[in-house]
Amino acid sequence: MSIRQNPQTTRLPDFGNLGVMLRSLLAVNLLALCAALARNVELARLPRELVELAAAIEPPLIACVALLYASGKWLSRLPYGVALASVATASALVAALFQVLLNPPGQPLAASPRAALWGAGAALAILLYFDLRNRAFSPALAEARLMALTARIRPHFLFNSLNAVLGVIRSDPRRAEQALEELSDLFRVLMGENKDLVTLKEEFALCRQYLELENLRLGDRLHVAWDVEACPTDAQVPPLMLQPLLENAVYHGVEPSPEPVTVTLRAALEGEEISIALSNPYPSEHAQHAGNRMALDNIRERLMLFYDLEARLETEAEAGVFRVTIRLPYRREGA
Repeated sequence: MSIRQNPQTTRLPDFGNLGVMLRSLLAVNLLALCAALARNVELARLPRELVELAAAIEPPLIACVALLYASGKWLSRLPYGVALASVATASALVAALFQVLLNPPGQPLAASPRAALWGAGAALAILLYFDLRNRAFSPALAEARLMALTARIRPHFLFNSLNAVLGVIRSDPRRAEQALEELSDLFRVLMGENKDLVTLKEEFALCRQYLELENLRLGDRLHVAWDVEACPTDAQVPPLMLQPLLENAVYHGVEPSPEPVTVTLRAALEGEEISIALSNPYPSEHAQHAGNRMALDNIRERLMLFYDLEARLETEAEAGVFRVTIRLPYRREGA
């Protein structure tokens, strides 16, 4: 389940979500394993029975998952009872159909009703599991958890920004005043609830404001190369996803270097995914700093809350360059 996955009107899982599909496959196979163990009377025959059961279960199971993936949006618009009955009926029909198709020639079709019953029962059991899981990770709990995760970022941002202002308050009071106004605007955004997705355009704007403040401190030592023209800025992303990564890049890549350093931010649409890559040079002894790991773990956890298994964050350190790559599904507001 992801934080925004299940509307309260249906409580159905998002059948297009990779995590839901994998959990469904695993759960049905576990049910089949339990059934095989329950009916087995001779342990020596168990491996053969498992192979036979897998041959009977996997084709209709994969077909059901594909069917629910294709009809997920239609099902989400139905009342919960109707959607539940539709899923159970479709699963029963698919199970019975494959029983007919896979039935050896000349053999009776007496097992078809049993296969249909098994398919409907398995579907209802899986839906019950997801409903219970959804209740356990209710939106109120998930939003509270998300706000707690976000709050762990804010103090670092505040302290670094205030240090940047303090660095120029005597030499350039007017610029310091302007920076404080920018900081006020930033925190007006940051002190919001931050429980909903924001557009990539808003996230880029926040990052640019942050970098303006860091330029006060670092001057010409900080250069940022933006390569984001190929990315749709209406894409929905978790709030405060990129700013902590930029903060890490500044702290670990720019501050230790006496020479100018270029931080590169690339974003593009690749198929149905948004790919965002942030890279910066780094001295090797700074690559696995505890603060860096905490920020990366924080973002991974928030990606999981919003997207389940559909999003991922990967890091690599090679040839003196530290790179963070985020991939997440391309979603637009209202889509």
